[in-house]
Amino acid sequence: MSHQALLAEDINLLTEKRYTKEKKLGEGTYAVVYLGHDTKTNLKVAIKKIKLGNMKNGLDISAIREVKALKDLDHPNVIKLLDVYSHKKNLNLVIEYLETDLELIIKDKNLVFITADIKSWMFMTLKGLHHCHQSWILHRDLKPNNLLISTTGQLKLADFGLARDFGDASLPMTSETVTSSIDMWAVGCIFAELMLRTPYLPGDSDVDQLQTIFRALGTPTDEEWPEMSKLPNFIEFNKFPKANFAELFTAADSYALDLLAKMLTYNPNKRISAQEALAHPYFSNFPRPTSHEKLPKISKLIVETEAQQDERKRKLAQAFVNSSLDESPGPAKKLVF
Repeated sequence: MSHQALLAEDINLLTEKRYTKEKKLGEGTYAVVYLGHDTKTNLKVAIKKIKLGNMKNGLDISAIREVKALKDLDHPNVIKLLDVYSHKKNLNLVIEYLETDLELIIKDKNLVFITADIKSWMFMTLKGLHHCHQSWILHRDLKPNNLLISTTGQLKLADFGLARDFGDASLPMTSETVTSSIDMWAVGCIFAELMLRTPYLPGDSDVDQLQTIFRALGTPTDEEWPEMSKLPNFIEFNKFPKANFAELFTAADSYALDLLAKMLTYNPNKRISAQEALAHPYFSNFPRPTSHEKLPKISKLIVETEAQQDERKRKLAQAFVNSSLDESPGPAKKLVF
């Protein structure tokens, strides 16, 4: 064994010894997440163990993408990758540990949101996403339980298991990948969920998902999305009228409704970008976003049963575990937004 190989092995061993695994938080098909402890800083960490032994062809491409994405990103609103080490046939990602996520906050009926709170969570989400897109990285799995919240209220984008690099938006890509606009559609759904306190546009299959979207937003037309009929596996759907957001989002002002409409624009070429969204009047007009330190937090007075505690841990672990690292999709029968 070469001197360089010995040196790398020693560094790996020292890194492994620095962290202790205390208890399992959750498990997916290819990964297990543990609550860990950094013996050097005395801080809690999350350790995501990717079980490479189950993969016939070595390291899964999703694991490579996740490590690369997290190493390339450095922003207050993006989760930090602290270390990486291998043990036997497993790759361990050491990630900063955050105790809750936006989904749990949305579902906590003891919390009351005001416009300024929603504005703050949206602003932090967009700042983190803008950094990803500036770094030529698509997240592709944005949802409330992948937006983690620190003890100080800072929101951070997490779970980059489906992330990938992208380049020139004019170059052809698969229908499952598209461009950075796919992330903005997801942010629009998160925005709507924050205002409604319930998931927006839920579907239980590809076709049902599209029917739900079209009923809520209206069926897209060739006039607003000329390239639509040329998409792979395009199929015709029933015609539903265009939505009036003001009827559903009754507490939203005109700026919020305009931003939401720009995020949920069917034509990805006309959809607002993260950078444009950050400059939208919604954020500069009254009320100003709540400072993250003053945002609503999960109530400490709630006494949870053991089953509820397990469910909370499972939900949090989903932000770290990608339970389906094999992202090879079947034949697509959908429009990709």
